[in-house]
Amino acid sequence: MTPATRVAGLLTDLLGQPLPVRIQAWEGSTAGPAEAPTVVLRNRRALRRLLWQPGEPGLADAYISGDLDVEGELRPALSQVRAALAGHGPVRPGLRDRPKLLATAVRPGALGPRPVPPGGRARVGGAVHSRDRDRAVVSHHYDLSIEFYALLLGPAMAYSCAYWTAPSDTLQSAQEAKFDLICRKLDLRPGSRLLDVGCGWGALALHAARAHATPADWYQGPA
Repeated sequence: MTPATRVAGLLTDLLGQPLPVRIQAWEGSTAGPAEAPTVVLRNRRALRRLLWQPGEPGLADAYISGDLDVEGELRPALSQVRAALAGHGPVRPGLRDRPKLLATAVRPGALGPRPVPPGGRARVGGAVHSRDRDRAVVSHHYDLSIEFYALLLGPAMAYSCAYWTAPSDTLQSAQEAKFDLICRKLDLRPGSRLLDVGCGWGALALHAARAHATPADWYQGPA
């Protein structure tokens, strides 16, 4: 049995349904439907990451580290997998799955200590919510420049998802549509007041004041 067939068999058992991807292992073996997106395990460490962290965290770490890849365009592949797994909850291996997990790791020689997290992830030590640890966590997140966040969030600088009503909408127009939808659902009108807790850069409060003549108070919280 090849590494690819072992991984495919384990995933099929955990999912309880046909595998929505094709697996290609580091030594060239493949398993799974030929027409499905191909997930490439570039080395044994990719398998080790997935065994230590089943589900999205392990997949993300393996992909960012270059231990795992997807052939072709990533977005269509994710959409196809998401559609195939619609209604399926997170994969959480239980005690009865441990023998299969160990066998999948031992036979291809992938058993070993937990891999080092990919570079760029915040690494903190010390007691949870100690002053030094909290300071390090806050610094890792908030000490990035506004220019960096603008690349991801667009002119509105809004953290939450936008509201697209048409494929041609830009990120900014979709964010404005979201703000307007929220204000209409709140039935804001002149004389109303809006309290926006965790306001980020205040985009919703500014929209409410401009478009709905609503005085707004906002609170971001201590950093």
